[in-house]
Amino acid sequence: MESAIAKAINLKSYPVAILWTDEKPEGAAQFSPGSWGCVMAMLGAAATKAKSAVFDRDSFGCVGGGYGLGFGNTYEQFPGGLEGFSRFLSSGNAGWEPGERIAEGMRAGGARGEFVDHFLHGERYKKDPETVRRYLEALPPMEIPTRYVAFRPLTQVAEGVEPVAVSVLVDPDQLAALVVLANYDRPGLENVAIPFVAGCQAVALLAFREASSEHPRCIVGQTDLSARKYLRSQAGKEITTFTMPFRRFREMESNVPGSFLEGDTWHSLQQ
Repeated sequence: MESAIAKAINLKSYPVAILWTDEKPEGAAQFSPGSWGCVMAMLGAAATKAKSAVFDRDSFGCVGGGYGLGFGNTYEQFPGGLEGFSRFLSSGNAGWEPGERIAEGMRAGGARGEFVDHFLHGERYKKDPETVRRYLEALPPMEIPTRYVAFRPLTQVAEGVEPVAVSVLVDPDQLAALVVLANYDRPGLENVAIPFVAGCQAVALLAFREASSEHPRCIVGQTDLSARKYLRSQAGKEITTFTMPFRRFREMESNVPGSFLEGDTWHSLQQ
């Protein structure tokens, strides 16, 4: 499947189709069950190296990844459960006796030192645990209806197959162009959202949610500082994600001809 958008914005990487499927794509990379990994690194490999990736309920890399891919409330599997996660994302588990015990066990078990440090002292992305709990209420989990979520270069997806969403890695000029295109045929000014979520949740969970809405919005991602670390070596530090529910992607594709993408202002930015 080819993309008019990719050509018009001079995309340097492959658009990535995000699919629900019960069949594992041949040759797709997959995390070992129970092993740690970053979902966004898999997205980067699909976009920059045309390597497909697949995930299921036993191989999603980290609990945030499982949540973000639609495999239920995997935050319940976080050390210390939802309370441990609420403290981890905010002020940390130091001073909470169950959390201190868990950290000791993780150290003894050879857990990554960076993770134990963040577990104890917090990532500090939210002010306090209560704010995290309220944040999670606004981000309900999802159970997708298939065994797998797959990332595939769009060029490897046959016509007639409908992904749930399409995500692209874009620089600031390309991001600006896609924000304009997403508002080109619609009234209002909030047809693109920039949410505070994990990188994988922006390209999957929230796109899945938008896909079922009457007027699906596009999602800007990679505002997740941790995920930016893992994608930077593959795609560069200036890259963000722009994810389009597939129905919206098709509409935007059809709007390329005759739009500003054929005009002087856009072409001058590309020189």
